[in-house]
Amino acid sequence: MKVAIIFLAIIAVALAATTKTYTSKFDDVDVDGILGSDRLLRNYVNCLLDRGPCTKEGVTLKEILPDALATSCESCTEKQKTKSEKVIRHLVNNKKELWDELAVKYDPNNEYRKKYEDQAKAKGINV
Repeated sequence: MKVAIIFLAIIAVALAATTKTYTSKFDDVDVDGILGSDRLLRNYVNCLLDRGPCTKEGVTLKEILPDALATSCESCTEKQKTKSEKVIRHLVNNKKELWDELAVKYDPNNEYRKKYEDQAKAKGINV
């Protein structure tokens, strides 16, 4: 029995060690500044929708966004989780038209939309 428990513990540690997080090199991006500027926010949305140029941060976001949505951000750093919740809350509560445009591309089957909208509304505080 002890051998089985030790074996399971080793497997758990090995699985935890293989869980990778997305790059943290953009964790200090000023999300408040982006959300506070219609021009900057629109530029990021245009990048994500393939309607405009992308910054390095935008390219990275575009690459990881489908996986982050599908896995509830399980590979996100803590900063990324906090910032993504803030962005979603802001879009759902204040920029519904941008949220809708992004949802059409990144959630065409409405698999995630309701969950994230409910979470954003449940937080109760608009950004």
